[in-house]
Amino acid sequence: MPPSLRAPRGTRDLLPDEQAAFARLERIARDLAARYGYHEMETPLFEQAAVFERGIGAATDVVEKELFRVTPSRGEEREAWALRPEATAGICRAYVEHGMQTWPQPVKVTVTGPMFRYDRPQAGRYRQFWQWDIEAIGDPGPAVDAEVVELAARFYRDAGLADVELILNSIGDPACRPAYLADLVAHYRANEARLPELERRRLETNPLRLLDSKDPAMAEVNAGAPRITDRLCPACAEHFAAVRAHLDAMGVAYHLEPGLVRGLDYYTRTAFEFYRRGAEGQQQALGGGGRYDGLIQLLGGKPTPGIGFALGLDRVVLALASAGATRPTAAAPVAVVVGADPGDTQGRLRIATELRGAGLPVRADLAVRKLGRQLEAAVREGAQFAVILGDELVAGEVQLRDLDGGSQKAVPLADLPALLRRKVRG
Repeated sequence: MPPSLRAPRGTRDLLPDEQAAFARLERIARDLAARYGYHEMETPLFEQAAVFERGIGAATDVVEKELFRVTPSRGEEREAWALRPEATAGICRAYVEHGMQTWPQPVKVTVTGPMFRYDRPQAGRYRQFWQWDIEAIGDPGPAVDAEVVELAARFYRDAGLADVELILNSIGDPACRPAYLADLVAHYRANEARLPELERRRLETNPLRLLDSKDPAMAEVNAGAPRITDRLCPACAEHFAAVRAHLDAMGVAYHLEPGLVRGLDYYTRTAFEFYRRGAEGQQQALGGGGRYDGLIQLLGGKPTPGIGFALGLDRVVLALASAGATRPTAAAPVAVVVGADPGDTQGRLRIATELRGAGLPVRADLAVRKLGRQLEAAVREGAQFAVILGDELVAGEVQLRDLDGGSQKAVPLADLPALLRRKVRG
């Protein structure tokens, strides 16, 4: 009979081997962030809902349909909260709240952790998911834009994904976007009879999102839509040309896509996404980001430029699996301490504790069972060595068995930590 208590729909447990795959990606991300000068920080898993409503945009899918809202169940607090659906808005809230505009600019920070969206669960799309987020706040670009894009591209290469394609666009700024939006609305008004019901509603609230529609009925209408890149003001056009020039100088390949608008209201100018080649579409996006020069002001700060990205670790794990990459497994102990006396769990635990104190990953077999069963368990666990306690312990020695090669020899206890460190598999 299946268990009656399960993980909530759209969530899942990361069992040790899957967690090892996530941990590997997090190590790559943290190493890259440090090398590029980004400092780790953390924001609460839930915020005032207004942080996302104001920052992300009330007419976006994230806020309208996907925000996990939280209501206090006791006490007098009646503040509207929401679980974080992404990291940028919370980081920018923290930038304003803690006076980070007085720090040396740009402020370069990184967050890695779970995000939450009340979305329809499907392959690669969960209600609790993990992202690596990078933000550079206080630099108007264009050089930092290219650096951020190249950092994201390097992450995918270092993770082992060789077929990732970068899609790039500029979506203008408040100087040129209003005139473009007027042209765009006029185009959709002329084709309103062909629009699905959802897109008709978006036309009234967020017309830019129609360009990003995944409804097949929109393909022909969108193909004839005006292009934002044809209507950029001189400053935005110059900025976009400079971003591309910097990417070219670094040898970063990209594909220009005028229909790329991203799903959040705070973006301006540079926008980008990453896909596995041949798997374009919102559900297949591995990650993306862009510039958000108006977000800090929306959250109560002074006008401050910023750019960042969020890369989905869940999707990278799935992409690596589908590409046939070798999956990391949970770390095995370098040695298991076993004993000829089944009942001497104190002795086994004492020696294991001493080896752990020397910095070695060691497990003690604490089951009361024969030596042969203890050794079998050590092999199943993937240990490289078995430290066998026997009569030699009186003379300060143990037997060290190489579980890979089968050799065994007596070793002084005092020499054991150094010997194990030298023999650990690379």
